[in-house]
Amino acid sequence: MGNVGFGVVLAVLALLIITINALVAVALVRLIWKSGCRGLCFVLNLAIADSLVGFTITGLVTEELSGPTHQTPRNYCILRMACIVCPSAASILTVILVAFDRYLAIKHPFRYFKFMHGLVVGACIGGLWLLAFLIGFLPLIVQSFQKKNYEKPCTFFGVFQPTYMLTVFCVAFIPALFAFIYVHFHLLKIASSHAQQIREREQIHASGTCPAPQSSSETKAMRTIAILVGSFALSWSPFFVGSIVQMACHRCFLHHLLEHYLWVLGLCNSLINPLVYAYWQKEVRLQIYQICLCMKRVGLGPFMLLLSAHQLSHLLSFSTSKQTGYACTEANAARTLRLPPAKNPGHIHL
Repeated sequence: MGNVGFGVVLAVLALLIITINALVAVALVRLIWKSGCRGLCFVLNLAIADSLVGFTITGLVTEELSGPTHQTPRNYCILRMACIVCPSAASILTVILVAFDRYLAIKHPFRYFKFMHGLVVGACIGGLWLLAFLIGFLPLIVQSFQKKNYEKPCTFFGVFQPTYMLTVFCVAFIPALFAFIYVHFHLLKIASSHAQQIREREQIHASGTCPAPQSSSETKAMRTIAILVGSFALSWSPFFVGSIVQMACHRCFLHHLLEHYLWVLGLCNSLINPLVYAYWQKEVRLQIYQICLCMKRVGLGPFMLLLSAHQLSHLLSFSTSKQTGYACTEANAARTLRLPPAKNPGHIHL
């Protein structure tokens, strides 16, 4: 892939990442304002982090489209790469935080809604961004992570030592990946347990008849878990594993593969995240639909736009409150695994 072609790919990817995540972020802000559900703040932080990922890679677009004659100073290149790594690390860490938040909401619903207040949410998000800044700007703190013989053009492996990637891989990515897999498979275990309880109760109520068939909700939960884990692992694992191979094998020249293909695959995770974490929720889709209708009716004039937006907002609010009841309850936590609401307050049933 040539420089111009790679620059065009990055430009399209950055535009899609920024547009989709910005739209989801606006919808989440409106939904949080209406429902007051603090758990959605973590999903909102994920959309913001992914939007910043798209914004920071626009600098590389100009780098690629400028041609081989363009020369980027070493310090500016280090700062640019650090600004790209920082929101990428924040996106990965937020994915783990969202998974842990859903685990607590399902495992301990009553304690969760007493404990998860605004101060705790703010502290979690603030601590997450501090850690992301530390990971991204670590080469500026530890000078040994910088390459002394910087060679243009400005690339990740052209300005950073392979030991920096090894440090990020061992300290950040591997623990995050295992924590992500553990939490989601534990959620699947809880979902399967409640599905078994429902089948047993249905068999008791329908004694003497054919056994109740296996609920499709368990299959949906397994599919959701597979998509969540698979999209995260398959997006970033090839890049990190390839970086370790490049560091171990000095004769292997994988820089072009890593920086032009596997790294772009990791960036695609910022495009997948809003579709997986936000758009699958019915309430977020309603908000996005409302925003799109308002944007479509701009040509009707300010008064008609305001009137139609007010009527649609009232209609969707009434429909949401009556049909979906989007409140911070255990049933909402169960919906993240595509489970129906629980009949008893202490359990989640499939």
